[in-house]
Amino acid sequence: MNQLLILILSSIGFINAQVYDGYTLFTPMSAFDNSATTYLMNNDYEFLNTWTHDQGPASMPYLLTDGSIIYPYRVPFPTMSAGGVGGGIQKQSWDGEILWEYEFANEQYQHHHDVEPLPNGNILIIVWEKKTAQEAYDMGRETIDNPLNVMWSSAILELEPESGEIVWEWHIWYHTVQDVNSELSNFGIISEHPELFDINCGSVGNDAGGPQGANADWMHINAVDYNPILDQIVISSRTQNEIFIIDHSTSTEEAASHSGGNSNQGGDFLYRWGNPENYDRGTSEDKILGWQHSVNWIHPDYSGGGNIIIFNNVHFEGENNHTAVIEITPPLEDNGNYIILDDLAYGPNNLEWIYSGDIATPLQGGAFRLPNGNTLITQTHTATVIEVDSEGNELWSFTHVGESGSYWIARCEKYSPDYLGDLLMGDLN
Repeated sequence: MNQLLILILSSIGFINAQVYDGYTLFTPMSAFDNSATTYLMNNDYEFLNTWTHDQGPASMPYLLTDGSIIYPYRVPFPTMSAGGVGGGIQKQSWDGEILWEYEFANEQYQHHHDVEPLPNGNILIIVWEKKTAQEAYDMGRETIDNPLNVMWSSAILELEPESGEIVWEWHIWYHTVQDVNSELSNFGIISEHPELFDINCGSVGNDAGGPQGANADWMHINAVDYNPILDQIVISSRTQNEIFIIDHSTSTEEAASHSGGNSNQGGDFLYRWGNPENYDRGTSEDKILGWQHSVNWIHPDYSGGGNIIIFNNVHFEGENNHTAVIEITPPLEDNGNYIILDDLAYGPNNLEWIYSGDIATPLQGGAFRLPNGNTLITQTHTATVIEVDSEGNELWSFTHVGESGSYWIARCEKYSPDYLGDLLMGDLN
């Protein structure tokens, strides 16, 4: 099918003069087609480039300044399968050549959801890490709640793509606490250790698991973002309704410990927010996050720079629960530490900004601040992207409808016209 016909089928929306002049990168996914296409589109719904893929997306693609993209995708035979399953990551040139490709779908690790390109060219990868029931019991876990009789813990791996080596890794398994067995090394009072995660918090998978069948997913980490100024990583846990920040300046050995790195806290949580009941410093009434996605820092030069923006699928606000995009200011000190007072939960207690229009979605969802202060929001299950200003006015929208029936778009970002520099100008001319 020619590009003009695809454009007619795919582009439904409107433009306002206040919209940010940029290029939107997105990969629609159809339930009826295992292959996919990534599009780079301007505000007039014209495609500037496309990349084709043999496998559908696990999450969103990322555009690099050389015109290549980093694309996380679903492998045909994952070793662990639940919502957001992936398994493969590839780099594809502007012209569609696969420059490198790796799969993380083995007995130990299964990639899922997001990846994060780093300034040094490496890639952060979210993986499930299989643990036996006995390994879980040996760490103080009381029950395994699935017929697989295993526990999928979570880890973040850093891939050096030129060599294919994992050059840094972080495992939540080394940063747990429990209060049921005093003979184990991770025994402690939960409320006294907000830097650790209660290994008995939440269920471990289920016996249904939707179309993927039974699973053993515990944390369901669905997004990862990197802050190069702080050298820190933020992740989002859908099932635990929390976000967590960890120190990336550690070595792998330090990341498995409780000391080292810029923070001298090793791989322990530097900060967590959204559900203080998880560490016994709040109740269910204090929960704000619900099944959230798309956590990321706002660029320091943008409105709200240094704050964190989150697509909160179920925003708990009294009895009026709804989907919202929220912005928070973490309690960060000048020395890079996060403030937490004795017996209290991490702040903030108030939001810097909230948008709660018609954006509800039962899966994924995304939000990114733009250079002019607008916010780009993805409603995944309708394959709809909108841009709103700081007052919540909708300025631009796009819905991918295609020819293969229903589509979804996990998340997408909009890039500055200067991002690709001469490469894009030369291609258009």
